[in-house]
Amino acid sequence: MLNFTVGPVMCSDEVCAVGGEQVPYFRTPEFSELMLENEKLMLKFSKAPAGSRVAFMTNSSTGSMEATVMNCFTASDKVLVINGGSFGQRFVELCEIHDVPHDILKLNHGQKLTKERLYEYDNKDYTGLLVNIDETSTGVLYDSEMIGEFCKKNDIFYVCDCVSAFLADTFDMAHCGADVMITGSQKVLACPPGVSMIVLAPRAAERVTNANVKSMYFNLADVLKNMERGQTPFTPAVGILRQINTRLKEIEAAGGADAEIARVAAQAQDFREKIKELPFEFVSESPANGVTSVHPLNADAYEIFMELKDHYGIWICPNGGEMKSTIFRVGHIGYLNHEDNTTLINALKDMQRKGKL
Repeated sequence: MLNFTVGPVMCSDEVCAVGGEQVPYFRTPEFSELMLENEKLMLKFSKAPAGSRVAFMTNSSTGSMEATVMNCFTASDKVLVINGGSFGQRFVELCEIHDVPHDILKLNHGQKLTKERLYEYDNKDYTGLLVNIDETSTGVLYDSEMIGEFCKKNDIFYVCDCVSAFLADTFDMAHCGADVMITGSQKVLACPPGVSMIVLAPRAAERVTNANVKSMYFNLADVLKNMERGQTPFTPAVGILRQINTRLKEIEAAGGADAEIARVAAQAQDFREKIKELPFEFVSESPANGVTSVHPLNADAYEIFMELKDHYGIWICPNGGEMKSTIFRVGHIGYLNHEDNTTLINALKDMQRKGKL
């Protein structure tokens, strides 16, 4: 199997090897040391401001999106949600579920967020902003620095879902002024799904510590209190956290966050050049490094996904809903190289010769 999805992605041999080991007991000094090392490297790679903390959550990234909404906002807030696809819509639905007053800045699929459009919402008393920096359903990258300037001007609490953007696109948490950054184990960290990380700047850590959250599992104050000793309130995904430790140290040894971002960018550029001769068009006006959204001109996107999976042993990423037949996505994260891109392009060319494109 050759996996070009956007998560789970292909893992390195070293990460796979850790996954094959027996899972150790975790209420030990050794596991605490590993967790504190995980936190140190996550803070370094996200370029978080001094005094920031990391909450390691045993759930998918949607769980961390929900935890953030629950712990950071209440009915007294007024939140602006940037919604350009499936994951922006997920933030909208979380605000609805938890009775957080909100407005929606709606963008078409693939549409870039411009400064002019954002500043239509200037000076309107918003207290929070929720954005998926890489709207993974369409591969659009939003400008975290521009949004950060807007939030600073309006004194807005700034939440960035960087689930697909972390270590794929340039992101400086301290410089852009983000209060919260969310990511997941199955993206550029290239580990199995099941763990999500919430990086909290000092203002966010203080906010969640003082929050009155009606939840046991999603109480981030409890998570941060336990993390002071390198532990979690409840049994975590111990095996995945050990794999994350291996992967973070892989990235550090290879040159750190900037080197990994450059590697993903080169993988994306190589694919985008190679696919130009085929009957597709790109969807995103502002493409992220981690994923390319592709619109087939002469074929059904979901049928291309099925054909590659069933007859070539290659996984690309389908879309659902109204984008199911019109857009598929190709990921550039995980244990992939330029030769893998060529293998995918050759499979698509073979489909074209057979009249399936």
